[in-house]
Amino acid sequence: MSFSISWTPLHHRLHQTLHHRELLPKSASVLIAVSGGQDSLCLGQLLRDLQPKWDWNLAIAHCDHNWTLDAGLAEHVEAIAQSWNLPYYFQLAVNLKETEGAARTWRYQVLTQMAQENGFEIVVTGHTQSDRAETLLYNLVRGAGSNGLTALGWSRPLTANIALVRPLLNVTRQETAQFCQERNLPIWDDPYNKKLKYARNRIRQELIPYLETHFHPQAAKSLAKTAEILRAEAEYLQEVSEHWYKEAVSQSSTGNYQLDRTVVRHIPLALQRRVIQQLIRQSLNHSPNFEQIEELVGLLTAPNRSQSQPLVRGAIALVSGNYLILQIKMDA
Repeated sequence: MSFSISWTPLHHRLHQTLHHRELLPKSASVLIAVSGGQDSLCLGQLLRDLQPKWDWNLAIAHCDHNWTLDAGLAEHVEAIAQSWNLPYYFQLAVNLKETEGAARTWRYQVLTQMAQENGFEIVVTGHTQSDRAETLLYNLVRGAGSNGLTALGWSRPLTANIALVRPLLNVTRQETAQFCQERNLPIWDDPYNKKLKYARNRIRQELIPYLETHFHPQAAKSLAKTAEILRAEAEYLQEVSEHWYKEAVSQSSTGNYQLDRTVVRHIPLALQRRVIQQLIRQSLNHSPNFEQIEELVGLLTAPNRSQSQPLVRGAIALVSGNYLILQIKMDA
């Protein structure tokens, strides 16, 4: 494929990534989440440049947290959308808590709603390889399991008909900054990115540089590669565990979920944990912690009438013969 003189190795890498991973089909309707920072501007410009080759229907979405230091940001992003000659969708938050978690949850809710209301199949964000490394560290120190350590994935469903796609996971933040500089893109200098009260900022500004200085100069890239490896392994384990879940789990005549201990007693521990985790989520609509999962794994070989500590809403796991039964106590 030939590229015009204005196209860069980054264009080529993204083009190949999209082909290889089948992330953004031709003629798809794609909503680009633009914060105003270098990563989302880089992504927006790249997709605009690639658009003639892929025939996408592109638009810009901006979620304004309505925090004090964000004044003028929405107008800045709208001006970029106008200069790119792309439709612009905007939502202003009302009384949004100034926390990373609240902001992230709200943004995905808004982006999903925008896509639904305006007929977009795909929402894309500018998450990079650097974000992936930081997310892995963030989840690691919080005690996440292997699923949490897979960090950011290339895509995931937002609804049955809308996908979230992150096409820049093999691009570093240094590369997006260089691209923006070369293309004279107007990066918004977000003061919230400098606040160390946010854990991800502290990881980005202090922990990653420390690791790269004192342990390995390519620490961030190595962490991102680890996340990619873990994701493939986690997807395989999930597929296998779903097979064992279907083999072992059923509902009794009283409606309680029950697990046939003889089916899963001798499968590897990693799969036992995943089957137990899925059992609790499915039956109790509850995400169990490590201790709860381990307690139920122990019941796979426990004597009859053994039971767990209360899990959630008065529910317990009870050994009854060959079965481990999840029961809701009537007096709960």
